[in-house]
Amino acid sequence: MDDAEVHAVYYFLLGLSYTEILAMLSFCHGFHLSLSTLKRKLNCLGLYRKKHFSELHLVVNFIEQQLQSSGQLHGYRWMHLKCIQHGLTVTREAVRMIINELDPIGVTFRTRKRLRRRKYSTRGPNFVWHVDSYDKLKPYGIAINGAIDGFSRHIMWLKAGRTASDPKKNMEDAQDGYVQTLARKIDNTDVCYGDRSFLYGTSQANQRIESWWSILRKQNAQFWMNIFQSLKEDGYFSGTYLDKSLIRFCFMAIIQKELAQVELEWNTHRIAASRNSISPKGRPIVLFELPQAYYTQTYICQVTHHDLNICKQESSFLYLPCDVHVYQLCKLIMREKNLREPSDSYEAVNLYLTLREEIMSQIL
Repeated sequence: MDDAEVHAVYYFLLGLSYTEILAMLSFCHGFHLSLSTLKRKLNCLGLYRKKHFSELHLVVNFIEQQLQSSGQLHGYRWMHLKCIQHGLTVTREAVRMIINELDPIGVTFRTRKRLRRRKYSTRGPNFVWHVDSYDKLKPYGIAINGAIDGFSRHIMWLKAGRTASDPKKNMEDAQDGYVQTLARKIDNTDVCYGDRSFLYGTSQANQRIESWWSILRKQNAQFWMNIFQSLKEDGYFSGTYLDKSLIRFCFMAIIQKELAQVELEWNTHRIAASRNSISPKGRPIVLFELPQAYYTQTYICQVTHHDLNICKQESSFLYLPCDVHVYQLCKLIMREKNLREPSDSYEAVNLYLTLREEIMSQIL
């Protein structure tokens, strides 16, 4: 495949429409193709939107598998996008009907009234990023830090870590503010230099990221909250330093992998028009990458490599999911008992219980 086909296939598998793919190829990569040429290239590779649908049992098996994990929180639109990004060709209506059959209780649970929200607007992509921490998993030792672009609603990062309160150990408020003001030096052409480039505010004022946390809970975090709450109710989690460290050791990598998937799915899903919103509709990735299509521009501030290196030196990065001593002990027990790294939530639970029992027996 040539470079144009490689990029076209990538955007096709993300679920973008033909028009959106053409725009991304033209503005981001310099490939100017006609609609008929794009379709012909994709068809030659066996990629279609409205024919050659995947076999029904493959779609059902995939959705059943997703319903066994945090995918049980998804609505049919989100699940349809997930099917596309996993190489399945299926209509949205078919996904809706399958979910209705496989998970009728979940469908009923997700049906609820919506609240009228305040209206929010900003000039364009990179004009303002909203940064915050999600603390619903914090009682179990895991904090999630994230940032969202105010204009496009594009998720800039979504990271699971040990803490949300120590700025030297996570990309969160204090450290972000320091790095931002360090990079935006006094410049007569920059009206947002220095301290003006970062604002601290209440959660109510930080509505873009605060409202998105409810999306994260519905699509992913509630699943983990249920698992950890079950461990607590069954007497296998008491909130001690050891228990939190074991939770981090066993679950951190899996949670981070799912967060990356949620980020990708959110950035490539289509935001519908809303009568209560004046923000543009469309996919966050397209809104972010192609501001000219929405009669605006990017407000990114370019910085030098020298400044970037200074910011990197002032930041701290976590290379281990938990305390180094607990990490080494867990690795030793896994080698002795021939245990493997967990690949899903259920294997992680079994590993947690095994390690906890082994360590507690040695302590007592």
